[in-house]
Amino acid sequence: MSANHDNHAADHAHHEIEMPHASMRDYAIGFVLSVILTAIPFWMVMTMPLSAGVTAAIIMGFAVVQIVVHMVYFLHMTPKAEGGWSMTSLLFTIIVVVIMLAGSLWVMHHLNTNMMPMPHDMSQLP
Repeated sequence: MSANHDNHAADHAHHEIEMPHASMRDYAIGFVLSVILTAIPFWMVMTMPLSAGVTAAIIMGFAVVQIVVHMVYFLHMTPKAEGGWSMTSLLFTIIVVVIMLAGSLWVMHHLNTNMMPMPHDMSQLP
């Protein structure tokens, strides 16, 4: 019976999901990228070399890239990590958030468009 139990333990250990091991080099690369992705938008806000709209768009782009850097270098999220379930749950979360944001903006836009004019606005009507 002991040999059977040992075989079961070996099978169980074989089926465990391994987390990727990060080296100090990976953490250093992630740190340097994070500093760069923070310093450039900070510089752009402080010096304002571009218009406000372009600066805001570039900062949002840097934010998205920084999220990816943190997920890869610090959270070790890869398609192989945890059998792909962490990436699947992240994708599902992103889809739900996009649907909620788009739906909320759509509802607010239509409420604003179809709202009855208020009495103080009626004096401006022809």
